[in-house]
Amino acid sequence: MKDFFLADAARHRGSNIRSHFLVAQKQLRDRSDGAAKYLSLTLCDRTGRLDGRVWDNAETWSAKFEQNDFVDVRACVDEFNGKLQLRVTEITRLDPAQIDLGDFQRKTTRDIEGLWAELRSSVNSFSDPDLKRLVFAFLDDPEIARRYRAAPAAKFMHHAWIGGLLEHVVDLIQFCDLAASHFPLIHRDLLLAGAVLHDIGKIYELSWGRGFEYTLEGQLIGHISIATRLLDEKVKCLPGFPKHIHTLVEHIILSHHGSFEFGSPKLPMIPEAVLLHYLDDAEAKMLAIQEACQPLSEGAAAPVYIDRVRALERPLVNTRAFLAQPEAKES
Repeated sequence: MKDFFLADAARHRGSNIRSHFLVAQKQLRDRSDGAAKYLSLTLCDRTGRLDGRVWDNAETWSAKFEQNDFVDVRACVDEFNGKLQLRVTEITRLDPAQIDLGDFQRKTTRDIEGLWAELRSSVNSFSDPDLKRLVFAFLDDPEIARRYRAAPAAKFMHHAWIGGLLEHVVDLIQFCDLAASHFPLIHRDLLLAGAVLHDIGKIYELSWGRGFEYTLEGQLIGHISIATRLLDEKVKCLPGFPKHIHTLVEHIILSHHGSFEFGSPKLPMIPEAVLLHYLDDAEAKMLAIQEACQPLSEGAAAPVYIDRVRALERPLVNTRAFLAQPEAKES
């Protein structure tokens, strides 16, 4: 196991480090003076990602590895425009056999089998027999179940770790159940079925063999279209499945991003679709906020001011950390 992780970079500012990373992005670029090229990198491990730059002999070093390779890196932890960055002096490709994938793939801290049992228990509570058999047609499919247990929910934005999709859906179901009990208009089983299936396409949109990347299908088609295809395939295998139920579930999948701007082919037009969109968005954003408010390294204090939360496109004040400051109590 490697002994330097990117989450610890702030504690090593100005220091030289040597460690192993996965190259998430790689690009040779022209320097501003036009005299030579530099190598722009995004390096990652299970704790995060950081920009790297090779300024000297960039083309020579670039020939030694490719994007998505594991690499051995010697670098100095620098700061540029207020952001940490690795100034790389040496970088070479590693044999994957030398790599412990646990160093590069972040995993849920929760028990996968426990989450899976909780998901199945929620579906088993459905009173609508058609929605129950539809959702179990997915969960009882060995290939879908295997991928659903492992898939991240996103590449960067939220739940970007092994088991992240399952974790996201189980938590979302809890919020949906609470909301359905508050709003009598809501068809509970339809809402929960939408929660289980809205992101099902991500099990084929994303790959997670090394880092988290989009598959070709994910790039060209996307998880919403993949999900509707999977839905059509399952419905065809369910004799006498009601057309109107199929249409309602498909609408929830198609509209769950909430707006054309964010990729929904349709706007939410039934109460369950509207509610799922807002709960899905809130769960994902609050998880991103919670992540941003965590200490940068073990033993460090939680940050009070966060420069930018990517999911919100704004800075943030961590109220718990802020109120714990003595000066906050005096103001």
